[in-house]
Amino acid sequence: MPDSFSFLNEPRLPWLEADALKAKFHQFSAEVHPDRSHNAPEAEKAASNTRYAELNAAYNTLREPKDRLLHLLELELGGKPKDIQRIPPGTMDLFVEVGQTCRDVDAFLAGKADVTSPMLKVKFFQQSMTWTDSLQKLQQKINALRDALVAELQLLNAVWTAAPSIGSAERAAALPLERLEQIYRAFSYVARWSEQLQERTVQLAF
Repeated sequence: MPDSFSFLNEPRLPWLEADALKAKFHQFSAEVHPDRSHNAPEAEKAASNTRYAELNAAYNTLREPKDRLLHLLELELGGKPKDIQRIPPGTMDLFVEVGQTCRDVDAFLAGKADVTSPMLKVKFFQQSMTWTDSLQKLQQKINALRDALVAELQLLNAVWTAAPSIGSAERAAALPLERLEQIYRAFSYVARWSEQLQERTVQLAF
């Protein structure tokens, strides 16, 4: 299994600083960019193209917490984590609130689409503003959850740093992989919820 952490010479940790990761990616990719080997032999150009593609893939894997955590779990477990569809602990209230709010907004939008009266359009416009405000407040709750997850990941770095070395038989038992899987699934919901709210915010603007 390709190790994206190794490709970018990054330690295998749950949390990586985005700016430092981006700077390292730009440094490495500039060294092997295909433009630098434009006049090189075909074998050298092919190797450069392959290395550049690998760096891009590694960076795209590590840049977002959700993708990085899934990759980290796959590396530590030797395969994809199981039972990734369960609602993570601490997210049930948001799960219910986002679902109900999206259903309510969808019903409102369906009614708004049928309005032709100018007076009713004004009324629906005012209601659209109210719904937009509700979506923004709900997004703030989602952002707060994301910030809490980020803070927990930063604390988990110390556990990974102190764990037995990669390849050690004792490593998996020393790592809180079950909790890491829960955080991964929470990030997945955060991303999905944000997309759902953004989509409806855009629809309310028209």
